[in-house]
Amino acid sequence: MGQWYSSFTISDHKQLLIHVVTGDRKGAGTDANVWLVLHDDGNNRSTITKLNRRFRNDNERGSINTFTAYPGNNFGKPIKIELWRDSFGIGDSWYLEMINVEDPETGEISHFPVHRWIKADHQYVLMKYDCCLPQKTDCVHQRKMELREKRHLYYFHQHIDCGPSQVKCLPEDEKFSHDYKWDILKNKAKLLLHTKVINWTTEKWRSMENLKKVYKFSLGEPNGMMHWNEDIWFGLQRIQGVNPVLIQLCKEIPSKFPLENHMVEPFLETMTLQEAIEKKRIYIIDLEILQGISCSNNRIICVPIALFYLNKDNDLLPIAIQLFQDPKPDNPIFLPSDPPYTWLMAKMYYNNADACYHQSCTHLGNTHLLMEGVVICTHRNLSPSHPLFKLMAPHFLFLLAINSRGLAKLISVNGWVDKTMTIGRDGMFQLIIKGLDRWRMDADGILPNNFKIREVDDPDTFPNYPYRDDALAMWYAIRRYVTKVVHHFYEDEDSIIEDYELQEWREELVKERCSGGVGIKGVPGDENGKFTTYEHVILTISSIISTCSIGHAAANFQQYDEYAFPPNYPSMLTGEPPKDKRPLEEKDILNQIPNKEITLDVMIITKLLSSKGTNSLGDFEIQYLYDPVSVEAAKEFREELKEISDKIKIKNKDKKYPYLWLDPEIVPNSISI
Repeated sequence: MGQWYSSFTISDHKQLLIHVVTGDRKGAGTDANVWLVLHDDGNNRSTITKLNRRFRNDNERGSINTFTAYPGNNFGKPIKIELWRDSFGIGDSWYLEMINVEDPETGEISHFPVHRWIKADHQYVLMKYDCCLPQKTDCVHQRKMELREKRHLYYFHQHIDCGPSQVKCLPEDEKFSHDYKWDILKNKAKLLLHTKVINWTTEKWRSMENLKKVYKFSLGEPNGMMHWNEDIWFGLQRIQGVNPVLIQLCKEIPSKFPLENHMVEPFLETMTLQEAIEKKRIYIIDLEILQGISCSNNRIICVPIALFYLNKDNDLLPIAIQLFQDPKPDNPIFLPSDPPYTWLMAKMYYNNADACYHQSCTHLGNTHLLMEGVVICTHRNLSPSHPLFKLMAPHFLFLLAINSRGLAKLISVNGWVDKTMTIGRDGMFQLIIKGLDRWRMDADGILPNNFKIREVDDPDTFPNYPYRDDALAMWYAIRRYVTKVVHHFYEDEDSIIEDYELQEWREELVKERCSGGVGIKGVPGDENGKFTTYEHVILTISSIISTCSIGHAAANFQQYDEYAFPPNYPSMLTGEPPKDKRPLEEKDILNQIPNKEITLDVMIITKLLSSKGTNSLGDFEIQYLYDPVSVEAAKEFREELKEISDKIKIKNKDKKYPYLWLDPEIVPNSISI
């Protein structure tokens, strides 16, 4: 019927332009017939407008097509649309991104974001901005129908026995839009071209200089190569390396770590050990979580404890390392005063253990896999029209896709992890499960709480902690952004309690993994078993967004700088840890690090993983929220992130060891690599 109007023009008839945006994804375009009805704020209803034309290839993938509607002179501002299609044509499936209704006289545009596959012979009703709470909509049936369909597509499955909740089969919507860009094997092949001048064999390295030469003419010299043997660098790895989340204040020396004052007093600048502890100058990391983790090919993983001293220059320096938990004669406490290569070997074995924890927990388990469960749970319980779905959606982009590809290509049997990491695939899975069982949103996912629990939150007592400072600056920016959106859509806390989609989402977040939930502990609202306050919702959403952005960026983007030079942060060591303090030589170090072939594999993959995938935080690839309050909140969020970025750049400018990885310009929106 709308097509009939287009055969003539009457100057006094009101016209509206309908801009139809078809999504840019596989199979998104349609040959079907499509119809639209507009509703205004005065309860007027337009006639039917047909959104495709004969002999025209309208509504193809990635296209924007414009049609004219004639709603009548009394028609006011559009606030609702009805939309439906038939199943005509060979390719009738249609992914509709957006419908914008423009008044050409005023230039005013009403946004109707859709972000859905439009089913044949089903009538869709969408309000302006398509963003409302379930208890406030007239489209209850439509929302419930969509969620039923989503639950069939986003189905929980534990690919690892007792492991994280993952998606059973990757939904078509979650696949990469430009597949070639994300092909690990193809990108690996491209990087291999840069190393073609190197003769890669299974031989061991002959000398440290021989090893160092390969970087200059291939993928670049990693930062770790410059400083790997320095104690100050070893300390910096704890506060601005890829795993800066473990350091904590030491209040007393554990009994399993029989350190005596005379052993470390030479490193404490005239203080006794007890005085240093009382003055909050002693910090500790205990990797006891590695106890009982198996290793592939009879390799050995240490379970170390390391002690650090914050000196008068506020440098964090290692002062003692015990490589296993139980004190005994063949498990000595290594000290900086030991023979140089013996001390270096102890630090390397500590770093090897730290690297296994980093890849299994800090990186893969506590960002990629934990957030995969959150993504699935969100699709299953929050309607695409829910404001909190739209708030989180930009931070889920490509997450399921990269997890699916990463598990298939890197963590397969005899894959990259088996070949290049001490614990191998099976040990990694064991450690992931252990880590997830310990992870709590209130202790680990809410960043200010995490620093406070570890007692490293006070810049006056622990001043040089770049990860903390940059992460917290972004955390509070995220929190302020989330707060504005949450308060806009929930007029009071009763409306939070009444939001049954939100409450069902929380219920599945905390439900045990083996029972079909995500199994997250410490989700705000535990005291009542549901969200009852603004703070509960704000903290939960902020934790999820920060994990997908800050948490992953900190653990991921300097992997090449850390791992590429094996002595700096070895993913694998091939001998036995030192059992005494006999002097060692450079050749002993070289015998422990992986051969040339494995070194190359680590270089290539960590270079690939260190590349940025999606846009910078706040610069959303897809806009979901269009209401003026949310649009303004996002604008203010980007402005605040720009200020944070400028300050970080100034701070790093004169630093000998700059920390670049939590500059908001570098931090992406989502986990996409």
